[in-house]
Amino acid sequence: MSLDLPLIWAGLIAVAVLLYVLLDGFDLGVGILFPFSHSREDRDVMMNTVAPVWDGNETWLVLGGGGLLAAFPLAYSILMPAFYLPVVMMLAGLILRGVAFEFRFRGQRRGRPFWTAMFGLGSILAAFAQGLILGGFIQGVEVADSRFAGGTFDWFTPYTLLVAVGLVCGYALLGATWLMLKTTDALHGDARRWALFAGVLTALFMLGVSLSTLVVHPLVAARWGWTGAGFDLARFLPLSVIPLIGLAGLATVALGVLRSSHVWPFAGAVVVFLSGYAGLATGFFPYVAPYAVDFREGAAPDNALALMLAGTAFILPLILGYTAWVYWVFRGKVTPEAGYH
Repeated sequence: MSLDLPLIWAGLIAVAVLLYVLLDGFDLGVGILFPFSHSREDRDVMMNTVAPVWDGNETWLVLGGGGLLAAFPLAYSILMPAFYLPVVMMLAGLILRGVAFEFRFRGQRRGRPFWTAMFGLGSILAAFAQGLILGGFIQGVEVADSRFAGGTFDWFTPYTLLVAVGLVCGYALLGATWLMLKTTDALHGDARRWALFAGVLTALFMLGVSLSTLVVHPLVAARWGWTGAGFDLARFLPLSVIPLIGLAGLATVALGVLRSSHVWPFAGAVVVFLSGYAGLATGFFPYVAPYAVDFREGAAPDNALALMLAGTAFILPLILGYTAWVYWVFRGKVTPEAGYH
């Protein structure tokens, strides 16, 4: 039996994007929370919690974007013109954030406040731009003759702004719960308050985005049982487990925060993101360029997919192994005495 290569590649890219969102999400969240920290020492500790892993986390963005270009070139040729500006915004934010990360630790006394501000700004800009891309992806792109046929600013709508702000809040939740996992004393207490506030905002924005999505695109609404003829309970019930998982994740965050847990709030935040990701996938699958090109139509020839899969089968375990090793080596709490070099 031959392998379904387009489906395998669609799954690989989906997993790579999910891992990027979860892993780079918490270190972007740490940067988003930078303006709320009380002292330089606290900000040093916050940066030290992500210093060993932040650049490796972005590997998954390269794999997801590169995989889309190589495995689904038609979809890539449609999506990139549709999202040129927010993609440039995202890259600018990531570059600014990376530069600020290095210069802040090595800057002089007068330069540190500037690079501190740039680290927070770069993190917020990257997260906000990713939200704009996500919102534009969900609302769909205009395609004619297998080409992008929309306008330069189709991605800029009230709906995409809602998604973008919601994603910033979600990343802040991941960052706050990560700090609860990795820090002690007063900073742990600050992270606890940030997590509670970000959790409430994330829940509200998830509800707002979910309801708005049903209005923005009839196809997505129909997937969830909302049709022109009314509500189809039989179609909704099998999918109802997804929002229930999200509610369970939010409850885990809330209980963990109220009990000052170190581990459970972060685990709950991850579950919330898994639920949201599953809900999005339910809405637009099998499209890779919503809602015009599915993953089979946009896939490269099977011989090219097979060749790339052979290389990926060799490289992917190395990336996973290195990632797991780094997180294991740098496990445990980060104290003010820890240094980054």
